[in-house]
Amino acid sequence: TKNGGDNWEQINSPMDGLQVWAIAINPNNPDILYAGTCPSALFKSSDGGDTWSRLDVELAEECEGVPIIPRVTSISIDPEDDQTIYAGIEIDGLRLSTDGGKTWVERSDGLSSLDIHGLTVVPGDPKALVAATNNDVCVTTDMNEWTPLSVGDGFPWPYCRAAMYVPINGTGRVYIGAGNGPPGDEGGLFYTDNLGESWERANLGLTANSTIWCLARQPEVPGWLFACSVNGQLFRSTDDGASWSKLSHEFGEVRALAIVP
Repeated sequence: TKNGGDNWEQINSPMDGLQVWAIAINPNNPDILYAGTCPSALFKSSDGGDTWSRLDVELAEECEGVPIIPRVTSISIDPEDDQTIYAGIEIDGLRLSTDGGKTWVERSDGLSSLDIHGLTVVPGDPKALVAATNNDVCVTTDMNEWTPLSVGDGFPWPYCRAAMYVPINGTGRVYIGAGNGPPGDEGGLFYTDNLGESWERANLGLTANSTIWCLARQPEVPGWLFACSVNGQLFRSTDDGASWSKLSHEFGEVRALAIVP
């Protein structure tokens, strides 16, 4: 759409016939986009989505012992280096590119699970990458070896689905959307201001009706954050997460969320 959603047109692309599970837009050049699909594949556009090419990256074609087709669930572009791309695959770990998607390497050592659901980059020195998996939250600061944070010791549910960095409180805050399964019938939002040394539960006012599946922020709308459960309860904060309220309207199944400034 080029008019705020009033009209839509389908783009002919190599992704026709595939399920698109993840999209990322280069923050420094909105003409550059990345997309991830099910079955697992990665694609790139350099002309605002008019044309797409499939990237040369080795991904699993099946999940051993699990009746799930691998899919790219999360793509993050490094905010300090837009040539560095992180792709999380369910169930196939992490892929890393440092040249804008031309070449890729796997970086899955130490993950508590190869079932990556969400990724977020925490800028700084050292920089950190945080992954939400089906049984924990994991962090790496060398982009090579992961450390599981054992959030099951403090979360009521270990199933984590979404991750989002918010630049507040000096070092920044990481939010994790979690719940008791996919889709689950309970969910909540958790945050850390110290890369997982300690966690707090955000006060959404109630336990969500299912796993918190997606999170969104928009730097051009300061303070506004959104969290949505997969079964359609939408929560909003206008003060960077200090307080939250549930919107009265409840949607059907929601798996993606974005704020338009």
